[in-house]
Amino acid sequence: MPKGPTGKRVVTRALLLESAMDTFAERGYYGASIEEISERAGFTRGAFYSNFASKDEIFYALFDARADQVLASLRAAMAAAVTDPHPLARFAEAVTSDVDDEEERRWYLVTTEFTLHAIRNARAAAVLAVRDARVRDELAAMVQELVAAADRELVVDAVLLARMATAVREGAGAQAWVERGTVSPRLLERLLFPAMVEAFSRPVPAAPRSEESQSSQTFSGRPSSRSQGSVETAGSTESENEPC
Repeated sequence: MPKGPTGKRVVTRALLLESAMDTFAERGYYGASIEEISERAGFTRGAFYSNFASKDEIFYALFDARADQVLASLRAAMAAAVTDPHPLARFAEAVTSDVDDEEERRWYLVTTEFTLHAIRNARAAAVLAVRDARVRDELAAMVQELVAAADRELVVDAVLLARMATAVREGAGAQAWVERGTVSPRLLERLLFPAMVEAFSRPVPAAPRSEESQSSQTFSGRPSSRSQGSVETAGSTESENEPC
């Protein structure tokens, strides 16, 4: 028999993930139970435990799927931005367009509650930190590529700037969804990301001229003023010594 998951198992897993996302968003991480997640998907607890060891584990599966989706979107935006005359602004515009705000809100609820859970639970924190680092490292690499496309260089570590970008995104979401209708989270990201990158980078300095180039400029053209003075002095002396 093949060791990989069968078609039925793949379907079961997908339905459980969908149910977990809906249940977490509606009930909260602590309020959601494995029984409810299973029943909502049309399965028993046994089906849940044959796919996931715990409620934490099904969240990690949701997180991985979401991370892959977000990173794919960022890579597509990067491809469009690096050839644009204004790569930073183009990237910010691309990643904030065609975003489903309701889906973003639901994911924000789920991931924020799990983050609070991880803060209280060292084991969950360690697992979540590894996943956060994977996303952050990929984002840092994209930031470096963007900065290079803009003919600039970072003055801080790219990973630190990736942390700042994440903080902007999460903070913008919190403000927008608490104060609905007052500000768009996408607008805040679009304005702040380019400004932040420019604030922590500088134009790439011009390459210094080679010694050969400088030497050719020094010895080309008319002689120096000192040489001209020597010629004139010599001519003057010769004229004075001529007999009348």
